[in-house]
Amino acid sequence: MGESDRSVAFQEVRDWYGRSYRVGEDPMDLIGRPRSSVLRKAWVPMAAVGVLQYGYGAAVPALMARNGWGLPGAFWLLAVWTVFQAGVGFPTAYLRERRRLGPRAVMITGAALSALGLVSLAHTTSLFGALLGYSVLGGIGAGLVYAACTSTVAKWYPERMAGRVSRVTGAFAYGSVPFIVAAVIGLDASNLALVFDVAAVVLFLLVAGTGMYFRDPPARWWPADVDPRAWGLGRSGNPGRRKNPPAVREYSARQAMRTRVMPVMYAILIGAGSVSLFNAAFVVVFATGFAGGAGVIALAAGVLAGVNGAGRAVSVGISDRVGRCATLNVVLLVQAMAQLLFALSAITGSMVAMVVAAALAGLGGGGFYPLFASIAREYFGEQSALEVHGVVYSAKAGGGLLGVGLAALAVTSWGFAATFLVAAFVSLGSAWATGALQRPGLPSTLPLGRVSKSRSVPSHYAT
Repeated sequence: MGESDRSVAFQEVRDWYGRSYRVGEDPMDLIGRPRSSVLRKAWVPMAAVGVLQYGYGAAVPALMARNGWGLPGAFWLLAVWTVFQAGVGFPTAYLRERRRLGPRAVMITGAALSALGLVSLAHTTSLFGALLGYSVLGGIGAGLVYAACTSTVAKWYPERMAGRVSRVTGAFAYGSVPFIVAAVIGLDASNLALVFDVAAVVLFLLVAGTGMYFRDPPARWWPADVDPRAWGLGRSGNPGRRKNPPAVREYSARQAMRTRVMPVMYAILIGAGSVSLFNAAFVVVFATGFAGGAGVIALAAGVLAGVNGAGRAVSVGISDRVGRCATLNVVLLVQAMAQLLFALSAITGSMVAMVVAAALAGLGGGGFYPLFASIAREYFGEQSALEVHGVVYSAKAGGGLLGVGLAALAVTSWGFAATFLVAAFVSLGSAWATGALQRPGLPSTLPLGRVSKSRSVPSHYAT
């Protein structure tokens, strides 16, 4: 009997909030392997395509030396890359939710475009050619892989979505650490083309090879060993429910965009994302001004990317216990502290302050991304969660323009110390704005009881 002919028993279950779940189908019957394999297979391509973002800053000195580019031009390529990487998230989620686009097709397309992005950097010395190849094609490719990996894991882990997706997005950052270290130590103008060509081939094989195994579960699938009704009440492996209650009602992406809280979320993510991208993009260029040599540069850049990725799961775990918004506020304050330490290191030349700042920047600069994904789901519901998160995540595009493109001009004009101080104020402003995050659908105030003045007081109450 073929896989398409296999019939698996399931039942429809409704929880106390009216949500429907499809319970009873084992992943072994649906895809022939446990769902943990989905998590492992999503981790590999995310680690591969993350090099296009987190490894780019390490390659900038070699690109500038070979191609004769200035600092602003080199980093505006990354800024535009970010626009396309973040911008493709919502349309991909829209098509994925309506079953018009399967994960395999998305992954293979993303693999080809991401590899073309690296090849274009390897063989063109023109900013315009690199813009079309790396920024546009490579950005779209990385965005497709990011969207396919996160959405597929989310569908297979509906009861542990925040924790599992944060692990996968973490690989997007710390998966690039080996490339960053190798680029800092050995990449130069003479071997840049060869290294990028090899990286393109490896990236394509890893992403397309694992993407061939990507499959979605049936709509509203739920694991048979978890009672969705108990889970919805904060039991059965869902400790975060009490501190992070579900949405008051289900919102479509269009309805979510009309709420008052969406512009607040968007503004916070633009600010926080701009600082995070600024740190990740410029840490190598900044560290080259210190006397420690390639070892210190590789340490700072590797620590920033590694902690950025690993800290995502940590922030989600903490937010399960203290709440998403409270954790988000602390994460952004940590990022602001990192900017002050970076500024101090720029003024004093302290390598210790620079490395500590890199660690704090990684912790703060990665932790807010999965928190926003969780907040979007808990504010606007599960039904259109992927689409709503695609809308929120698109704010990263604005962060890229500010934190990479305009920051390159600021660094050239003001220097690193002043730019880091501006970044600190941006982070503090984003942290302050978290106080305006309010779950949509709830009344802002309680109604006040009033007594009519014209109403007479009964005689037995008179004194």
